[in-house]
Amino acid sequence: MSEFKELLKARTREAEEIIRKYLPEEKGHQRLIMEAMNYSMNAGGKRLRPLLMMESCRLFGGDIREAEPFMAAIEMIHTSSLIHDDLPCMDNDRFRRGKESTWAKFGEDFGVLAGDALIVEAFAAAAKGIVASAHPERAGRAMGILAEKTGIYGMIGGQVVDVQLTNQPIPKDKLDFIYRLKTGALLEASMMIGAVLAGAGEEQQEKMSGIALNAGLAFQIRDDILDVTSSQEVLGKPVGSDEKNCKTTYVTLEGIDAAKEEAARLCEAAVSALGSLGGKNEFLEQLLLMLAAREK
Repeated sequence: MSEFKELLKARTREAEEIIRKYLPEEKGHQRLIMEAMNYSMNAGGKRLRPLLMMESCRLFGGDIREAEPFMAAIEMIHTSSLIHDDLPCMDNDRFRRGKESTWAKFGEDFGVLAGDALIVEAFAAAAKGIVASAHPERAGRAMGILAEKTGIYGMIGGQVVDVQLTNQPIPKDKLDFIYRLKTGALLEASMMIGAVLAGAGEEQQEKMSGIALNAGLAFQIRDDILDVTSSQEVLGKPVGSDEKNCKTTYVTLEGIDAAKEEAARLCEAAVSALGSLGGKNEFLEQLLLMLAAREK
């Protein structure tokens, strides 16, 4: 496990360096929006989605350089979703990753604009990836996946249903739908894009999609658990916000013990399915298992 942790640190630093190359330079009359974007992007985080993309590309023998612009893009989109989630009209959280949330530091208006701008910059980065790619047809397919899993059939679609059902009891089937789109869609995009850029076949891409959806659901269930059991000092954001906002979660539906068991089962199923693909990436396996056991 200590070997995995050291490798995780090294791979995270690698992802950080890649992402940094695509961040805007803070200059010009519009410099303040660039400062807000970079503040959010440099606030820390696990860089899970770029890591999953990078390791999925490695699994199928791909060139990581093909994935670099898409790694930056997926992290920009994820960060934009966090900025918008924290807004007063959403979760109204003033802290994220141990720092003031973007809207709390720059104002609500710049919180909205920074989130919007990061989505646009994400697709600008992906477009550069298509132009520079040795396999533009693969990169074009990757762009399509990125758009689908970000929009109304992915992350934003899940957020819509979540907002619509605020202060209402949510049955388990709808909760699964929200989690698989709001959280799982970007994880799905990460793993599918990594596979596509490496030249994986349609069947392999579909398997990666299923693996990522299980991993995404496990990730969100663990989030539900930590909102009850952890602290702001450990998580870097307020805890108890689900209860404060009267949200239905796996913990409220199933209880903490059952939620822990379900997260572990989903991660184990993801790793088992990964093994059926024929390739071998032990780091990716450990990364998936970590989702059910993480402390922040």
